[in-house]
Amino acid sequence: MDPLLGTLIAFVVLIVIFFLLSGLRIVQEYERGVIFILGKLVGAKGPGVFWVPPIITRMIKVDLRVVTLTVPPQEVITRDNVTIKVTAVIYFYVVDSAAAVVNVMNFMQATTQIGQTTLRNVLGQSELDELLSQRNKINRELQSIIDEHTERWGVKVTAVEIKDVELPVTMQRAMAKQAEAERESVRKSSMRKENFRPRPSWHGRPRSLASSPVHCNCATCKR
Repeated sequence: MDPLLGTLIAFVVLIVIFFLLSGLRIVQEYERGVIFILGKLVGAKGPGVFWVPPIITRMIKVDLRVVTLTVPPQEVITRDNVTIKVTAVIYFYVVDSAAAVVNVMNFMQATTQIGQTTLRNVLGQSELDELLSQRNKINRELQSIIDEHTERWGVKVTAVEIKDVELPVTMQRAMAKQAEAERESVRKSSMRKENFRPRPSWHGRPRSLASSPVHCNCATCKR
């Protein structure tokens, strides 16, 4: 065999092997690979190892694990005109990896923005007492509204938790004074009840001091 021909065949074989290996893709168990061939969506593949046509194929990996997203502190004016700062946490995960790539440019950023907007809108329609006493109800309302917006993006919002509510300093002092006044009122009420408690009566006893003989051994009494 001609050495030049052998070298050419080996070169071609190496190119074919490199071409085949360059088409291999590895996707983890918690991921899916969204495949585009010549710009057209083919679908999502994975997990495991699979082959795609190289050069003309583009793959975008999408993580399917639950994401914990902290919403930055939002300044909100409640319905009773109290300015507060609220921090919340959104828990969500991708249920449709193709929709998360095709229908929105960045589903993480989009979920963050819709979470901030919804948080301000919902809390702006609530009073401060309602926010502090019915937090679970507000959390469920936030989760329902955000999930409705993100459904088209292939994102499922499982829970929204209001993490921290920061009250104005003046209101904190007023609430502290009110709590101190209530404790003082309870203390005074307890003292009044203690003072007006009925004293034990000597009437009705079977034996009294007047009816009991008193024995005295002094010299005057013995006379």
